[in-house]
Amino acid sequence: MGPFEMVVAIIAVVTIGKIVNTRMKAKHGVFEDEKGNQIVAHDPDSERMRDEIKVLKKRIAVLERIATDERGSRALEQEIESLRDR
Repeated sequence: MGPFEMVVAIIAVVTIGKIVNTRMKAKHGVFEDEKGNQIVAHDPDSERMRDEIKVLKKRIAVLERIATDERGSRALEQEIESLRDR
């Protein structure tokens, strides 16, 4: 195999690899914009997880507030019961 054939073979392998890589990303919903930044397509499952994370962060904030609050134990007990009802 001469140098010309070697260059053509390398270019062919790189091109096929790039095509396969792009197809795999498209299959999983990952795209690139003009600047090369990756963009993930909207996935209903990921949207659900984001919403769940927001709810959990709010609950953690409430629990932190309860844990650091200086109110009496009766008020603390009422706050915990109100959280259980949600």
